[in-house]
This record gives sequence, C-alpha cells and structure tokens, in this order.
Amino acid sequence: MSEQVNVETLKDLLEAFNRHDLDSIMSYFADDCIFYMPRGAKPRGDRYVGKAKVRAGLASRFEGIPDVHYGKDQHWICGDLGVSEWTLTGTTKSGQQLEVRGVDLLEFAGGKIIRKDSFWKILE
Repeated sequence: MSEQVNVETLKDLLEAFNRHDLDSIMSYFADDCIFYMPRGAKPRGDRYVGKAKVRAGLASRFEGIPDVHYGKDQHWICGDLGVSEWTLTGTTKSGQQLEVRGVDLLEFAGGKIIRKDSFWKILE
C-alpha cells in the first residue's frame, strides 16, 4: 500500500473485513497500531496494541459473529484521518441477530493505520 490514503483505501479495507481476510486486513495496519473495540470492560472498549494483538482481537470478532458483514457504507478522508460509517449485520454464536449502525475513526501515518477506534449504536 502506498503512503497516499484515500477513500478507495477505506473501501478496500472494508471489503477485506467483509471477506474476513485477516492477512489483508492486517496489511493496512502499522506494526505499533492500536485498536479500540466497540465493546469491553472499560468505557473506551477493549484495547489491543501491536499487530499480533490487533489480529487476535479481530479474529475474536469473526469467531463471535461468524457472518459479520459491513454494508451501507460511506467514507471520508481529511489529511491523516479517516472515517468509515457502516451498518453491521450478522448473527452471534448464541443466535442473536444484529443490525447496528457504526463508525470507525482511523488515524494513519506513512499510509498505515496507527489507530482504529470503533463505535456502534446501542440498541434497546
């Protein structure tokens, strides 16, 4: 991937998520990346630091929601910051159907993701 980040970069990343292709997904991340999950024990969600831990965190997402898919997406870039808005659909391993609107806030350095912070709407 070149150092130039654009909307196509964000679309390609989302497609890698939809394929559940961890190798492709991780190619977008810097070695010292940080990923904040939308859920977790702390208000900001579970935090993973470094490619190996981010990969493990993402693998757990795919295990917990085996058919997870991100659609109805829009993307924006402003300098080294990116935003991806999407609707997550899928079924958890326990059988719960999900349809949640969410957003990823991304920070880039040298064309790679150094921080990804994911947010979901809370359904009641």
